[in-house]
Amino acid sequence: MSHLMNTYARLPVAFVKGEGAYLEDAQGNRYLDGLTGLAVVGLGHANSAVAAAISKQAQTLTHTSNLYEIPLQTQLADRLCALSGMEKTFFANSGAEANEAAIKLARLKGNNEGISQPCVLVMDNSFHGRTMATLTATGNRKVHAGFEPLLQGFVRVPYNDVDAVRQVAQTNPNVTALLVEPVLGEGGIVIPNDNYLTQLREICDATGWLMMLDEIQTGNGRTGRYFAYQFHDWMPDVVTTAKGLGNGMPIGVCMARGAAAELFVPGNHGSTFGGNPLACAAGNAVLDEIEAHNLIDRAAQLGERILSQLNEGLAGNNRVKEVRGLGLMIAVELNDDAPELVQAGLDAGVLINVTQGNIVRLLPPLTLSDDEADELASKVVSLIQS
Repeated sequence: MSHLMNTYARLPVAFVKGEGAYLEDAQGNRYLDGLTGLAVVGLGHANSAVAAAISKQAQTLTHTSNLYEIPLQTQLADRLCALSGMEKTFFANSGAEANEAAIKLARLKGNNEGISQPCVLVMDNSFHGRTMATLTATGNRKVHAGFEPLLQGFVRVPYNDVDAVRQVAQTNPNVTALLVEPVLGEGGIVIPNDNYLTQLREICDATGWLMMLDEIQTGNGRTGRYFAYQFHDWMPDVVTTAKGLGNGMPIGVCMARGAAAELFVPGNHGSTFGGNPLACAAGNAVLDEIEAHNLIDRAAQLGERILSQLNEGLAGNNRVKEVRGLGLMIAVELNDDAPELVQAGLDAGVLINVTQGNIVRLLPPLTLSDDEADELASKVVSLIQS
């Protein structure tokens, strides 16, 4: 009998070692990792530079407290602000915690403005985390089920529907911010219309709402930009990210600019472990590796390569509804539910994910070789064709 709570429907495999794009199980079988721990291990498994940074820091200092200055945290904050155009950061331990900080900023803004019941506008099919606030913000009834009553203070509209957002802007004076993923991740790698995010920015400008972007999954180079909003010529007010920032070390960050950057004051928010020296050493090493190996451009190139091969290999397959992607966020949407493909992939030596029941999701490392990218595309094609 396992003493673990029954929170995961685990697959029957235990990985004991990783190297680059591959994992090895307890029996010595190797698997090409097309999922990277859900977009976490963007530099590949056991990256030598990150491992060295963690080892060195673990032998020096792992934790003090945010009661004191933490030089590596300050360094990482400076670098992230330079990359993002943001002005201030708050470090947490996960994407959910980073999003909690963003939601608290939105509520604090509303209360400071005399709004007694401030609301955040969120989107259907989104995913923002599993704490009570981020679970409520998430647009998925399966995630909500069993945890009612949900928190008040959220208004929900369909994703990629600007008119629905405009309607809320005209009728609900309690909204202080909107929270949106530039690309739906758990929702199935849904890429919005080209002008969707730009129009949301315009609505926020007109209403005074904070535009808050959840880049937990899209950030850290995965889309072919450091952040997905950098495909556009405007800036959000708040950005959250996590996952790929630590390459496996738990770290999250909420960043803000302008008035939003000045909302928190001592006593408003905090974290015991957030931004500790060990996590920040890993984060700084990740940024070093992304820059040194030009991995942002590489993600864009690899994404095009894999998409091209998927489109070619699956052309004419009536089971396939659409192949789509942005950088190394790639999806094959099927016309039928196919949860069995996850186990079939495991049997074939490749790790994939099926989200929403019928969408094969790929989130491979940014460090794939061309041969590994070709192997991933070929194996996915074979799985869907079989």
